[in-house]
Amino acid sequence: MSAFSVEVIDNQVRESLRTLASRVSNMQPLMQGLAVGITERTQHRFDTSTAPDGTPWAPNSAATLQMLAERLAGSKSNRKKDGSLNARGARALASKKPLIESGFLRQNIVPGSTADALTVTATAAYAAIQQWGGKAGSGLKVTIPSRRFLPVQSDGSLDRQESELILAEINDYLLEGI
Repeated sequence: MSAFSVEVIDNQVRESLRTLASRVSNMQPLMQGLAVGITERTQHRFDTSTAPDGTPWAPNSAATLQMLAERLAGSKSNRKKDGSLNARGARALASKKPLIESGFLRQNIVPGSTADALTVTATAAYAAIQQWGGKAGSGLKVTIPSRRFLPVQSDGSLDRQESELILAEINDYLLEGI
């Protein structure tokens, strides 16, 4: 029995492998892109008032609506002479979506990355109670419903849709130009 070997020299394949190796050795651009993408999708949820899986957020509570009505009534253009809301004030109150009164929470969702990790941080002190829900306020008498804005389940796993988007972005990054 005879043995033989063949050496195949394919410059296109070699160049593609070199390109892939260079991308894998510097994952910072991918990590930054992923962090920014997650942040943008998270911030968009404030426009739609929906969780990452598409379920609507719980509406504002009666107490929140009362507080918002009082703020609106503080402006002469939103109230009647008796102090109650006029039609303009009532329309403004009806348009108030959960979690966007000041925009602080939405504006303080911050992407970060290193060569081998990414973070998306909600820096507002009340971010966790809004994400997961629970008891809050003096004496923990107020129940805040969960209004998930970050694409993370309570067990720490990513939502399926978010995971699929990230995997597609990774594939695109690794295979770009190959």
